[in-house]
Amino acid sequence: MQNDTGSGLGELNFHVVDDEVFIRKLIIRVLGKMGADSEKISSSENGADAIAWLDDTTQPPDIILCDLNMPDMDGVSLMRHLATRKYRGGIILVSGEDKRILKAAEDLARAHDLNFLGALAKPVTPDALESLIKLYDPLASQRTEREGVELTADDLKTAIENKDIFVVFQPQVSVTTRELIGVETLARWIHADKGFIPPDIFVHLAEEKGLIDDLTELVVDLAVTQGGEWLADGLDVKISVNISVDNLNNLKMPEYLGTKCEEAGMDSRSLVLEVTESRLMEDIVTPLEILTRLRLKGHDLSIDDFGTGHASMEQLKRIPFSELKIDRAFVNGAHRDAGAMAILKASVDLAKSMDMLIVAEGVEDQDDWDLVAKLGCDIVQGYFSAKPMPAGDIKVWLQGWLA
Repeated sequence: MQNDTGSGLGELNFHVVDDEVFIRKLIIRVLGKMGADSEKISSSENGADAIAWLDDTTQPPDIILCDLNMPDMDGVSLMRHLATRKYRGGIILVSGEDKRILKAAEDLARAHDLNFLGALAKPVTPDALESLIKLYDPLASQRTEREGVELTADDLKTAIENKDIFVVFQPQVSVTTRELIGVETLARWIHADKGFIPPDIFVHLAEEKGLIDDLTELVVDLAVTQGGEWLADGLDVKISVNISVDNLNNLKMPEYLGTKCEEAGMDSRSLVLEVTESRLMEDIVTPLEILTRLRLKGHDLSIDDFGTGHASMEQLKRIPFSELKIDRAFVNGAHRDAGAMAILKASVDLAKSMDMLIVAEGVEDQDDWDLVAKLGCDIVQGYFSAKPMPAGDIKVWLQGWLA
């Protein structure tokens, strides 16, 4: 969601947790000036009171803003209790603690699989708070819990056959010119009875049950068909599609992709194939043949989520990748995180030394944008420029983005 200050905030419920009365009142006042409804802002003076209030309320808050160092129950313990209660609202940490402690708390929030929006140092400023609230996605609280999703291979097979799985696109823009360079294709599935199914769940199921080729073919077909329609309408952009390592055992893939591009009227160079680093192949022979042939046919190859997986430098050297996508964990907020900054710089330097295009994922605010621009990244992808959207919204977004 991209909230508009003063409009979207008025619909949200907030809960402020801080043992300092002054800080609580300050945050509440800042929220009010930003457009939040005062009747939808509640507060607690420590984690224990917040949990007791949460257990008793019929309207869980959309966003919790909490301090770390509090009596009775600190913010770290509070996050554990929120996780056990499967709280799906957004969480913003507000603290005056050392940056390393704050970073550890951020990592813990993500490890708990909480909907973590970011952390702010005290005193809170309206601009900094607004930038994090804009990241809140109201659909997150409605999404199916990972542990509770019960899917079968037949569920997925039926969804693929009926084309119940659809795609949205997230724009990728040039750091220097701001022009639209390409889009990443993202698969989505909203089950009639089970609601939103996270992509990592159904992709893993597809890999486990031998349906990954069928799923990938559906996504490729939808993406390339849309790319052809855009091209015919005067919009020439690259289309990125994620492929599984398990797809790289299919020797017919290069010909299949070439045929799809030809049918859609697209040049093969317009279809970029992303491979996640964490699943790079152990048995390299067949995948290396397929990837090399894909490059020969003109497709760019992108190593996705770089920095989070286990790819060796040897694999990176011998596989003909042309693009490196740096994971959002090392981009978003890197200007205030020395560890992330070091990894971001090293990744950029590595990509440059190998003459690879550099895509920074997770660019969520102006600070992120300025940093990746300064370091020499080529393309950005993230909510600062655009969220994932249906194909029909791309042109409307583009007009606003370039205005």
